[in-house]
Amino acid sequence: MKYYTLPSLVLTLVQLWPCTPGMQKKSIKSTDQSSTAVRRVKRGWIWEPLFVTEEQITKMPLYVGQLKSDLDKQDNSLQYILTGEGAGSIFNIDKNSGKIYVKQKLDREEKPFYILRAQAIDRNTHLPVEPESEFIIKVRDINDHEPQFLDGPYVATIPEMSPEGTSVTQVTATDGDDPSYGNSARLLYTLIEGQPYFSVEPKTGIIRMASQMDRETKDQYLVIIQVKDMVGQAGAFSATATVTINLSDVNDNAPKFQQRLYYMSVSEEAPVGTTVGRVMAEDSDVGENAAMNYFIEGDSTDVFDIITDNETQEGIILLKKTVDYETKRRYSVQAKAVNRYIDEQFLEEGPFEDTTIVKINVQDADEPPVFTLENYVMEIAEGAVGGSLVGVITARDPDSDDSPVRYSIVSGMHLKRLFSINEHNGTIVTTKPLDREIAAWHNMTVTATETRNPEKISEVNVYIQVLNVNDHEPEFPKYYETFVCENTFSGQLIQNISAVDKDDSVEGHHFFFSLAQEAINNSYFTVKDNQDNTAGIFTAQHSFSRQKQLFFYLPILILDNGTPPLTSTNTLTITVCDCDTEVNTFFCRYGTFLYSLGLSTEVLVAVLACIIILLVFILAVVAIRRQRQKSPFLEKIEDFRENIVRYDDEGGGEEDTEAFDISALRTRTVMRTHKPRKNITMEIHSLYRQSLQVGPDSAVFRQFISEKLEEANTDPSAPPYDSLQTYAFEGTGSLAGSLSSLGSNTSDMDQNYEYLVDWGPQFKQLASMYASYRNGRD
Repeated sequence: MKYYTLPSLVLTLVQLWPCTPGMQKKSIKSTDQSSTAVRRVKRGWIWEPLFVTEEQITKMPLYVGQLKSDLDKQDNSLQYILTGEGAGSIFNIDKNSGKIYVKQKLDREEKPFYILRAQAIDRNTHLPVEPESEFIIKVRDINDHEPQFLDGPYVATIPEMSPEGTSVTQVTATDGDDPSYGNSARLLYTLIEGQPYFSVEPKTGIIRMASQMDRETKDQYLVIIQVKDMVGQAGAFSATATVTINLSDVNDNAPKFQQRLYYMSVSEEAPVGTTVGRVMAEDSDVGENAAMNYFIEGDSTDVFDIITDNETQEGIILLKKTVDYETKRRYSVQAKAVNRYIDEQFLEEGPFEDTTIVKINVQDADEPPVFTLENYVMEIAEGAVGGSLVGVITARDPDSDDSPVRYSIVSGMHLKRLFSINEHNGTIVTTKPLDREIAAWHNMTVTATETRNPEKISEVNVYIQVLNVNDHEPEFPKYYETFVCENTFSGQLIQNISAVDKDDSVEGHHFFFSLAQEAINNSYFTVKDNQDNTAGIFTAQHSFSRQKQLFFYLPILILDNGTPPLTSTNTLTITVCDCDTEVNTFFCRYGTFLYSLGLSTEVLVAVLACIIILLVFILAVVAIRRQRQKSPFLEKIEDFRENIVRYDDEGGGEEDTEAFDISALRTRTVMRTHKPRKNITMEIHSLYRQSLQVGPDSAVFRQFISEKLEEANTDPSAPPYDSLQTYAFEGTGSLAGSLSSLGSNTSDMDQNYEYLVDWGPQFKQLASMYASYRNGRD
């Protein structure tokens, strides 16, 4: 035989098949067969493809194949060495011939092939005569694994009434054998249990519907699927899986009432919202497919209503309006139940609703009195004399015995003092005149009680409106402080006035202004009605003189548009001010006050300047004295700390006035600084003018009292017991100002008291006294 070498190593994976040692020998000797006769050549190496069939080795060791070098002279000069996966443990090699043997059974699922290396060396020199070569021994597969369902048991859900051929689920089995060799891993699915409702595809394991099924008949099915390898041939392994198939619900059933006729009853005194009864429609579906709504049909929809109890799917019939036994004693109600959710694919099987009849009887009851109106609105004119009729309340007993009714007012005591009701006929009258300006509406509650059964009581609200009567005169809304300049011009507007009226007016208030009858010939001022409920006061001459007349009292007549119309006379006080044409209210107010006292502005400024200078001087003196003064307590503090003096001298009681000096108990110079007494006369003099504009409750008055109290508390010469301090503090109230001489810096000789004559009859006697005094001095 001629041997040859190839330029490179050629590795070919040969399909495995079972073979016997005899066959392998034959294949080694034969050189003209395809797969087993192809000789592999690597340089000087020549070998056949090597295969081992798993788990069919019965005799150990088992010949696998032979490695041979073309340099082998068959003289045992060469030695073959095997290394690699399983060399020595699984595979052995004959060192002289190169034959390879397997020593144990192999499992292809654990390891499908082994990679080994062969080398030939010279026995004498131990040097390699051929380079190391790699080859593969393959493990051929046999059908030694059963198919398995790894995901079982299976559970699937499909809607009921699904059409034939609808896919339900798919089951999948696996086989550990080699899928690329033979039929060991080729699986076939069959249906063991589940006919005639289901079918399975043999190759894919997909389960399909074989017929339409109704969940209401049976909602769960158990299907058993078998799988076999080797395409189901004899000797194949098999496994089974259980599939639980549930049918889900669809809305393919209409609701049905349990009864075609229901009987119920309700009392006539039952309030609105009372539950009359329940009806029930059954639906074979479940969940939201069984949800339904109930309705009332026919003429009773205004008296009864029905709602759905979502938990029990019952229809609850409610009282929508009170019923009356004496009016109607029996009702026939038609109730309907309709599926809330309807599946469009089953509309042809509809309608998905059902109806029933409910007979409702009204039960008689002793009812409380019933008023003819739900509430009463009445009117009465204000000022109506006591006993005037306001209105009549009417109630009756709706029962057949028609019991008499007694009326009463149950509101507050203030209403009972204004109104009374006749307990027999419900007549409401006033007990005294009403004033709309105090209360325009009176709301009361009136009860009606059955005389035969006092427990039956009804209430009604009565609203009484007091109608307006024009009984209030119009008047100024406020006090007008009006000034006019001495140097004014004729026709100048000095004041705008308006009016208010406590009465109501249907058309709105409208007031008319004019001079009163006694002032029509007034040549000083005029009144112009603006026709908008306001009027203007205008001057009627060019100038005024404060020496001649300081105040003008202008009577103004105001007329309203009530029925009957009422008038009132309001007096406007106008003060003449020392100015040209523009009035400064502040200077006019205080200038008038000074002028009434006979003081000029220049004199007032001079007095105030002197007071300020005097106060500054006093404060400076007090500050200097306080700075120079040293506290006796601080001078002797060291003696107080270092010396303790003990006295053992007993006094002689209350009558002993020699032992102790009572004045020592009165002085408090050690604990507080002496404050010099203020000049009370000067302080009263300075506060006097401020007091003319304030009352006893003002801040100036409180400050005055506080300062006097502080002086009394800090005065070292004051007695050591509570004492009453009296001070003179003049208040306000006189139009002429103060007559006290404390505020005057002029003598009686400089005073001119002729102006007292202009103050009116109240000062007539005073004016005559000063006039006679003046003449006597002259």
